[in-house]
Amino acid sequence: MQMENKKAKPFLKWAGGKTQLITDIEKVLPKKFMNKKFTFVEPFVGSGAILFWILNNFPKVEKAVINDINADLTNVYKIIASNPIELISVLKDFQEEYHSIDLEVENKREYYTQKRTLFNTRSADKVTQAALFIFLNRTCFNGLFRVNKSNGFNVPIGSYKKPMICDAENIFAVSEALQKVEILTGDYQQTLLYAEKPALFYFDPPYKPLSKTSSFNTYSKDEFDDKEQIRLRDFCKTLNTLEHNWILSNSDVKGKDMDDNFFDDIYDEFHINRVFARRSINANAEKRGKLTELLITNYKNEQTLSIA
Repeated sequence: MQMENKKAKPFLKWAGGKTQLITDIEKVLPKKFMNKKFTFVEPFVGSGAILFWILNNFPKVEKAVINDINADLTNVYKIIASNPIELISVLKDFQEEYHSIDLEVENKREYYTQKRTLFNTRSADKVTQAALFIFLNRTCFNGLFRVNKSNGFNVPIGSYKKPMICDAENIFAVSEALQKVEILTGDYQQTLLYAEKPALFYFDPPYKPLSKTSSFNTYSKDEFDDKEQIRLRDFCKTLNTLEHNWILSNSDVKGKDMDDNFFDDIYDEFHINRVFARRSINANAEKRGKLTELLITNYKNEQTLSIA
């Protein structure tokens, strides 16, 4: 069972995961939230790196609200919250079966492909479906989650010999942390209905690609193009009018093209910070270096961020 004082951490490897940005996000957080009760809202939750960091370090969080358009992902959160013991049982079976296969890649590939096919039918019960999601995340290439237009997960097997598929201790810790979390599935704007004041929103939308091939942002079958980026900006304006605090991260397109003022233009009335962040998932190891990213807020930062 869960060890006392065990802190929850992300249970998935996730493209765009924000663990590397936590130090910079901490610098732009309003200090008032250290000493007053508030609601934390994350409309694009992904792996939950910021969610778990907030829950672990801000004792005044009364509740949190998370959302994602990816129903497969939010099902995992819901199952961990409501049925961790059964989930762990299924994951242990998957782990024992996978580790018992000899190290020949073809044999492991056959098992992996069977599980991927079953996952894509979406015919299993919700606990098994959640376990399949975690299994694929732990064994697929680079921990990516990518689907085609038919919503079929299509990432090939990775090269991990004996990956940890069942981290029971963390699942129990995550389950406990999620007891104060409202889990939603769908469009991010619905989170406003659950945001009790004072609220802090953190937005981590699919990043605007730096080029046609360099960035990965297909977490669901729904595309997040420039029109969607502008719709999100409009939502942020609404939150500002309602006096909710928010932080938003995105790619810095000026890092690729100094004349590209897309974000500088659409967020010109807010506070734009440029920071260095290391991406943990990239198919090209040589490109896993530091990139400039944006942290945008609707309030003046109490600390100055610098990329110098």
